[in-house]
Amino acid sequence: MTTTDRSPALAALDVFVGEWEVRPTPPPEWGVTDPDAMAGTVTYEWALGGAYLVAHSHAPDPVPDSMTVIAPDGDGYRQHYFDSRGVTRLYRMSLAGGTWTLLRTEPDFSPLDFAQRFVGEFSADGATVDGRWETSPDGGRTWELDFAITYRR
Repeated sequence: MTTTDRSPALAALDVFVGEWEVRPTPPPEWGVTDPDAMAGTVTYEWALGGAYLVAHSHAPDPVPDSMTVIAPDGDGYRQHYFDSRGVTRLYRMSLAGGTWTLLRTEPDFSPLDFAQRFVGEFSADGATVDGRWETSPDGGRTWELDFAITYRR
């Protein structure tokens, strides 16, 4: 696949390509005294001739390192997630109007003890994403903040 062969869905993912600094804002119950010590990086790059967007993240313990593979799926995307704990998950993903959403409400490769959602808003210049991870104990009917996170180029 060449760049000119890419679908508009794949081209829309170009906004991710590159290296980002990632800073979570841990909730008080995590007992983190220095949130800056949890900062990490994530790098997005095209793989297999541009057919998939792959990300590799690295952060200090206890945050797991991870890898994701993103591909178009119908009118959205699928994000396959793998981390250094051995966790494997599958998220539905959308990217529309500057909003990036990941959603996991169905059983996949790991037990679904709780539903998960990520919602991130891109800044106008595309250099920052302010996001939040949320959990739902009732399959996605109600959502609670797990932690906030910011991506910066």
